[in-house]
Amino acid sequence: MQSIDELFNSGQIALNLGSPKKALEIFTHILNLQPDHQKALLKKASILGRLGRYKQSIAFYDKALENNPEELLALINKGLALHYLGEYQNALDHYEKALIQKPDSTTILYNKASSLIRLDKTKEGLDILKCIIRIDFSYKSKAVHDVDFQAIRHLNEFKKIVL
Repeated sequence: MQSIDELFNSGQIALNLGSPKKALEIFTHILNLQPDHQKALLKKASILGRLGRYKQSIAFYDKALENNPEELLALINKGLALHYLGEYQNALDHYEKALIQKPDSTTILYNKASSLIRLDKTKEGLDILKCIIRIDFSYKSKAVHDVDFQAIRHLNEFKKIVL
């Protein structure tokens, strides 16, 4: 019988080889054996999120956060899942908790800007986006094509930042 570590490694290999469903089976098996396995909780939650099963994903991030309330990956990705469900304020709350640990993270700040824009807090979202682009120019292109910014593409303030 494989050890938990061997199982985890085989799940990661399946994921790396583009077999998320196989990886999901393996991480589920690990969690059946060891329900609080933090890495398996995070992997399973991530896979469920990639499959668009956001509510299920959130449940596993919640379990990971029960084990470690400051789990950065769980805070960020739960925020994303909440964003995709249209729960923008709740997503922002999770990004704020993550920013306490990583205040300069362009990824977290970009996610925050996206949720702010969706909440019609355009100025605040654009101010953050402007700062992010100064740090990492690649976010300019990302914002241009991001559906979260679609409703403000016509605004001169947005055009000044991304064009």
